[in-house]
Amino acid sequence: MKHLPAIALGTWSWGTGTAGGDQVFGNRLSAEQLKSVFDAAVKSGLNLWDTAAVYGMGSSEIIVGELAKSYDRQDLILSTKFTPQVAGTSPDPVAEMLNGSFTRLNTDYIDIYWIHNPSDVARWTPGLLPLLKSGKVKSVGVSNHNLEQIRQANAILAAEGFGLSAVQNHYSLLYRSSEDAGILDYCKANNMTFFAYMVLEQGALSGKYNSRNPLPEGSGRAQTYNQVLPQLEELTDAMSAIGESKSASVAQIAMAWAVSKGTVPIIGVTKVPQVEEAAAAAKISLSEQEIAQLETLAAKAGVDTRGSWEEAMV
Repeated sequence: MKHLPAIALGTWSWGTGTAGGDQVFGNRLSAEQLKSVFDAAVKSGLNLWDTAAVYGMGSSEIIVGELAKSYDRQDLILSTKFTPQVAGTSPDPVAEMLNGSFTRLNTDYIDIYWIHNPSDVARWTPGLLPLLKSGKVKSVGVSNHNLEQIRQANAILAAEGFGLSAVQNHYSLLYRSSEDAGILDYCKANNMTFFAYMVLEQGALSGKYNSRNPLPEGSGRAQTYNQVLPQLEELTDAMSAIGESKSASVAQIAMAWAVSKGTVPIIGVTKVPQVEEAAAAAKISLSEQEIAQLETLAAKAGVDTRGSWEEAMV
């Protein structure tokens, strides 16, 4: 795998349509609007772009591919996903979905290709092997898998001389089930990178929203988080206080916490200042006492943010 930046950038909120930015985040963003964001990120060294064939049913990949055309492919790390739940009926659905991603992303290889959600690990994991052997994908990972499923997938690949390079799960101050299940320890022991998505809990841990300023009405994230924002205020107040001592924002403290746990946070960006914030967050150091304080307050909030698409990890 190429050298990874400390923070990856997510494009779930780019594009529109089913499971796209308009439905989940209340956004309607085009490649033209996002060009300055992409350019600022690459300039700052944040060159890993994480997307999926199902984000806006391809529209996120199309935007990433359009913006990536301005750069040498070798200077970018492109990460996308095979989703079993929408697999076609061709003889090789994994390769078929990858070929669609190639077209939308304007590339002939993917740096990290993921099995997006667990669905019969023994059936789908072998589909990654010919892609690795051909060089069409440089490394592979699994997302939203529990520890048993991760081990099973890794064993299937290892039988052919390969292995998982990465795991991508929901992981934040509010949702630490991958840690509780031993997945972070397993990744560390097996030289796998753990990518943490929803570190900011779709903005609920960004410091931007609270009970007086809720998330955009009509969006999926408003429906999920607005009702629990009052429970999060003691935590976000503490994050703000720690941030003030480091000239950092609440969002940067959330990112720095995830980095301190040995993970690569995937941060959704739609504006240039968010890119600048993410680039600076990787340089923030939290003390053990600060980490413990944040984790205690997060547990005290008593909020379960497991997504409807996620199976329990423990």
